[in-house]
Amino acid sequence: MSRLAPRLTDYRDRYRNIALDRDERGVLLMRLHTNGGPFVWSEESHEELGYCFADIGGDRENRVIVMTGTGAVWCDEIDFASFHLNNPAEWDHTFYDGRKLLNNLLDIEVPIIAAINGPARFHPEIPVLSDIVIAADTAVFQDAPHFMGGIVPGDGAHVCWTHVLGPNRGRYFLLMGQELNAAQALDYGVVQELLPQERVVERALEIAGIFAGKTDLALRYARVALTQRLKRLMDEGLSLGLGLEALAAIDLLSGAKGK
Repeated sequence: MSRLAPRLTDYRDRYRNIALDRDERGVLLMRLHTNGGPFVWSEESHEELGYCFADIGGDRENRVIVMTGTGAVWCDEIDFASFHLNNPAEWDHTFYDGRKLLNNLLDIEVPIIAAINGPARFHPEIPVLSDIVIAADTAVFQDAPHFMGGIVPGDGAHVCWTHVLGPNRGRYFLLMGQELNAAQALDYGVVQELLPQERVVERALEIAGIFAGKTDLALRYARVALTQRLKRLMDEGLSLGLGLEALAAIDLLSGAKGK
């Protein structure tokens, strides 16, 4: 390992909303949380994820990633007050973090397994972009914060869901605030396995153990090959989508202030 590459000891305790633990096989368990409890989407967590994905991707001792939440939900709450999105200068921060978050996630060159432990209503595109997606039978998928609230779903949700569900189902999902229960998500191909909530992480680690038996080059190059199209789609659509989301959000906020 290069002396310049990040090491787990450098970044393990860097993030307030992300717990990290790696075993001797190189399987990194990444658990999202807020103050030790269920993960709440906030400006801080939005910023942290992009930097954490960069650290994980730069550490070549990470051979397989398992990403999960805490308790019985993946993320079904948002701290709206933590975001400052009133003008272009404030949006610039979100624009920067939003691009880094998804680009750094896709730049991780080892397989990622999402263990979705419950409802995912806020930014479910993050786990859904994993190579293997398994979920609790209590999971619910929804793009809650965007179009239903008058905001363009442009921060990667528009790329992810029209890719995963197909163009028409993806647009319906985003524009209608559709809820997909676990069975629908399995039927639509969003997830590949459903399990009881208490078994989801165990199963993800079981799959990770199988993957960890492969060579480093097999793991890395399989990930590179299988994310190539996603990275191209994200490169084409993410910056445009974030810019349109910012314009519409500023317009919405200025209208509300004018009443």
